[in-house]
Amino acid sequence: MSRAAKTFWASLGFTAGAVAGFFWWSQEQEKNQRSLFSPKPVKRLAALGWISGQPGAESAVLLREYLTWEQNPLLRRRARRLLTRFENALS
Repeated sequence: MSRAAKTFWASLGFTAGAVAGFFWWSQEQEKNQRSLFSPKPVKRLAALGWISGQPGAESAVLLREYLTWEQNPLLRRRARRLLTRFENALS
């Protein structure tokens, strides 16, 4: 197989994997949109991703409650950034 063919197939494989991963993550966010207090960190991350597209007072209240509950520092940091963004948008 020529170098050009190998490059083509490698690029195609990478692109297909990226598209599949994006599709999977989008489905996870939609499926887990109400899983903010799930025991599974991936579900909580997906729920934070969904909430990021739902700015408003209700989401800000929910994020405040979540921040008092969440123990994972990475998820807390993500939630704090979202809360700051929502509060700035509301003021």
